[in-house]
Amino acid sequence: MHDGPGIRTSVFLKGCPLSCVWCHNPEGQSIEPQVIRSPVGERIAGTVYTSGELAEYLNQQAEILRNNEGGVTFSGGEPLLQTDFVAEVIDLLDDIHIVLDTSGYAPEKDFLSLIDRSDLIFFDLKLIDRRMHRQCTGCDNDLILNNLQRMSASGKPFVIRVPLVPGVTDTDKNLTDIAQTVNGLPGLVRVDLLPYNRAAGSKYRSIGRKFNPDYDEAQPVNTKFAFLNSWVSRFE
Repeated sequence: MHDGPGIRTSVFLKGCPLSCVWCHNPEGQSIEPQVIRSPVGERIAGTVYTSGELAEYLNQQAEILRNNEGGVTFSGGEPLLQTDFVAEVIDLLDDIHIVLDTSGYAPEKDFLSLIDRSDLIFFDLKLIDRRMHRQCTGCDNDLILNNLQRMSASGKPFVIRVPLVPGVTDTDKNLTDIAQTVNGLPGLVRVDLLPYNRAAGSKYRSIGRKFNPDYDEAQPVNTKFAFLNSWVSRFE
């Protein structure tokens, strides 16, 4: 229900170029299938499809998705890490509404290739400060901010999504910087503030990894952003 309008099928592509310290989908970081262990047993995260196989699977749902004002959402991980594959799948779909859910971290050519094939874009904007972005995600945000401008110029509608990580992305400065960065951009539909997921740690254990955030998870999320909430409401 949070992956776009109407009834939708979400395709989660494995593999992500970012390594966000707060990532709540660690099983999506590696492009390879992984074993997930839990008290009820084991399962594999990751199924290999050809573009034709995935398109055929999704087209079986096309009628019900269209009849309920929905469609298909490509998320991740990061779908731009598999641009050619996603493009091939979309080109084989039967008139289905497409949402691209992305961090925006990709070469401009790849980004525009999927933007052109999408009807709506969910664009994550985590941190504006370049040093902080590299420290918290392992990557600079130059590509992301460049693609933000390219997306706005494309004429496609987009939603900015901001994960509220306590003491990291929810600071007054970062939220102010985000508001100033996106304010007035053509194509902006709204800004979504995403609540922090404190259940992420258990997912790391299920794939044999440790979750070691360098921030205080117990710290209350900053609520001093009434200015942003009121500003966001203009787009709702």
